Amino acid sequence: MKFGIIGEFDENFRPHVATNEAIIHSSSLIRSEFESIWISTEEVEKNFEDIVEQFVGFWIAPGSPYKSMNGALKLIHHTRENKIPTFGTCGGFQHMVIEFARNVLNIQDAEHAEYNPYASRLVVNPLSCDLKGELLDIHITDIDSKTFAIYGKEKTTEKYYCNFGLNPAFQDLFHKNGFKIVASDKYKEARILELDNHPFFIATLFVPQDNSMPESPHKLVTKFIKAVLNEN
Repeated sequence: MKFGIIGEFDENFRPHVATNEAIIHSSSLIRSEFESIWISTEEVEKNFEDIVEQFVGFWIAPGSPYKSMNGALKLIHHTRENKIPTFGTCGGFQHMVIEFARNVLNIQDAEHAEYNPYASRLVVNPLSCDLKGELLDIHITDIDSKTFAIYGKEKTTEKYYCNFGLNPAFQDLFHKNGFKIVASDKYKEARILELDNHPFFIATLFVPQDNSMPESPHKLVTKFIKAVLNEN
């Protein structure tokens, strides 16, 4: 069993190193054997059919802008519609937002400010303040969500590496159409999104993998891998 980590791996980028480390941490709690492989977004675009046949889950990694936004969005569309476990962190969150806006909310011109800062429909726009390197409290507001069940508490502290997030003007539209805002912070902006009626389709604007330790694997990472392996 194997899952893909979608992004352009950079050994000098802490969130990428932390992703690999967090997977190792969580492996100690998982019964089944598995393999995780980094896949460039360009590779996704070139060999889409082969990739979706080989892998049973996908982690959409930090590190945008990606080399192929189209590759990332096509894969997210496929995993959302086919109920394939998908975890998006930081840049992954942002691209899951764009895919949902274009293909579910029918905002065909939905754009990401990092790619096209002058677009008229910036569904992903600059955050109200710079959160790079910040540790902030997250409030889980939906106690019926998978996210709440995973954390087992209403408040946690997580680290950020990005400056872009879901435009607050679209938050209600996303929530009402099933990509629910299950957690926010003191700015009342979306920090965790979770899709209804999907085994695991969760996006975090923060980077949970950098809050994982060998003696305390991050619960979201562990649960994602268990969802890929169909473990409880």
